[in-house]
Amino acid sequence: MKKTLVLKVNPEMPEIEAVRTAASIIKKGGLVAFPTETVYGLGADALNSKAVRALFRAKQRPLDNPPIVHVGKIEDVYRLAAKVPTETEKLMKIFWPGPLTLIFKRSSIVPDVTVAGLDTIAVRMPGHNVALALIKESSCPIAAPSANLAGKPSPTTAEHVLEDLNGRIDAVLDAGPTRIGVESTVLDLTVDPPQILRPGGTPYEALKKVLGKVEFHPITVAEKQVPIEEARSPGMRHRHYAPKADLIVVEGEPSAVARKILELAETYRRNNVKVGVLATDETAAYYGDYVWRSLGSRNRLDVVAKNLFRLLREFDVEGVDIILAEGVPMEGLGLAVMNRLRKASGYKIVKAAS
Repeated sequence: MKKTLVLKVNPEMPEIEAVRTAASIIKKGGLVAFPTETVYGLGADALNSKAVRALFRAKQRPLDNPPIVHVGKIEDVYRLAAKVPTETEKLMKIFWPGPLTLIFKRSSIVPDVTVAGLDTIAVRMPGHNVALALIKESSCPIAAPSANLAGKPSPTTAEHVLEDLNGRIDAVLDAGPTRIGVESTVLDLTVDPPQILRPGGTPYEALKKVLGKVEFHPITVAEKQVPIEEARSPGMRHRHYAPKADLIVVEGEPSAVARKILELAETYRRNNVKVGVLATDETAAYYGDYVWRSLGSRNRLDVVAKNLFRLLREFDVEGVDIILAEGVPMEGLGLAVMNRLRKASGYKIVKAAS
């Protein structure tokens, strides 16, 4: 088994020698995990078919699930995309660098494996100095899905990356915890009106303000499995973000949700099932002697989003058999949180009656 090199770097002013060491690995076709403002990504040269195939193998990721390609400059988009619509230029200037991925028609230089055989490509410019330094020093666009084994909660620290991929990848740039904690919003501008394929770090409300009209792909707000012919974005087709334990999402008015969770928890405990409760600050006191974690206040959905994947991984460490998770408001970053929870549960959703 190969040894994964850990390179500690300052998140604001990354040490250039560490970044160049990581970039030399990328240039040789290797795999490097690195921080973005959303989650840690697992990077490979996006124009190197062999490197991208190695990335899929390391993650055990299905080949029909396209990674996002990360760029360091807006000009890079014009090499990767066959066409850049006018409204896209406006979005790039407003939201990049940042947690917004844009879907374009792909250009001929992009290998098939990088886009899972599609005629489109997903591109973003990450809002993290380490990520931007790595792209610059690598002198290539970097294909980078989340740096975890396929299906597991996304990593928000280098320790999470190593839990899943130690020995499977060449290196990880460790710059501490990520800032946002859920992946980027994916917006498809090859359709009219533009369509959100995955809610994430750039809220729907911000996009609507700029574009006027934005729609959701049905899967983004689905309460049950929605069949799709092709996955134009990561997170559309396969089960994602899931801890080892079974997960049930309980949705409704907060006090009704807490009562329903307690009712379910008592039933499971009588059957010797170890229960974990993913709570919020407003209701955490209800759960007493159960294993519980609070995502934060319902009034701070940015904090809830930042804590989500870390807490799901903590429940794995606790060895619970089932997690009962409170739903949160589906607005701002709460929409991304609910999308992740519903998918992680395999759409096992309970509605709590008020």
